[in-house]
Amino acid sequence: MKWKTLCLTAALTAVLAAVPAYALDYTVDAPEDYLFGRPTSVETVTEYGADNVDRSKNTALIPPAFGSPTSYLPDTGEPLTPNLTPGAHSGGLVSSVGSVGGVPYPTVDSGGSWNSTAYTPVSSDLYYSNGSLGTLKIPAIGLTVKVYEGTDSNALKKGTGHFSDSSIWNGNVCIAGHNRGVNNHFGQIHTLTVGDTITYTTKLGTRSYTVTSVSKVLETDTSGTTASSDNRLTLYTCVRDQSVYRWMVCAVER
Repeated sequence: MKWKTLCLTAALTAVLAAVPAYALDYTVDAPEDYLFGRPTSVETVTEYGADNVDRSKNTALIPPAFGSPTSYLPDTGEPLTPNLTPGAHSGGLVSSVGSVGGVPYPTVDSGGSWNSTAYTPVSSDLYYSNGSLGTLKIPAIGLTVKVYEGTDSNALKKGTGHFSDSSIWNGNVCIAGHNRGVNNHFGQIHTLTVGDTITYTTKLGTRSYTVTSVSKVLETDTSGTTASSDNRLTLYTCVRDQSVYRWMVCAVER
């Protein structure tokens, strides 16, 4: 019996020794998508449509004063670094709202290029000895009248009044006058027609303008006083017996 057991053990050992040993071969399938937890964070992707736009401090603007003619216009204000603005070194330092020596201030449009919204502030050296700032002449209605600062009763007693928030020379010059009474200087401006000439003289020079429109607007409509890049006159007066309306005459430089 022992002999048989020894023989079987020897035979089994010989068989196992003849068979090489291999590592187990197996594959693992990836789990389905739904077995993974979904991410809890959202990656924000920022895209820039215009990579060549200058966003440096060279084009940074200090917002204009509240209530000023350009306060609600986009991309207006005083350059944060005026000495770095395009053309500053060749043409002298300027800022965005107003003028230096009659030169319109530059502004930056949304595309990064430079344009100009003209505006000349009233300064002490622009007054004549009689206190006026200029003279209007409208041959079509036989009018020659002085222009004074402000649109209150004191100014309109002497002549016509310049809107204090508007330009006095470059850009949009806005002037008001009475349409009745002793000083009814603007009593006939609503009879002007397109093409009529208006001459405006100040210490900065004389300009001729051509009437482009005569319209009746609501007294609350201030769109005509908006600053402009071209040189123009906007004249206002009341409408007889219609207190909620104003006559508005627009004229552009010839």
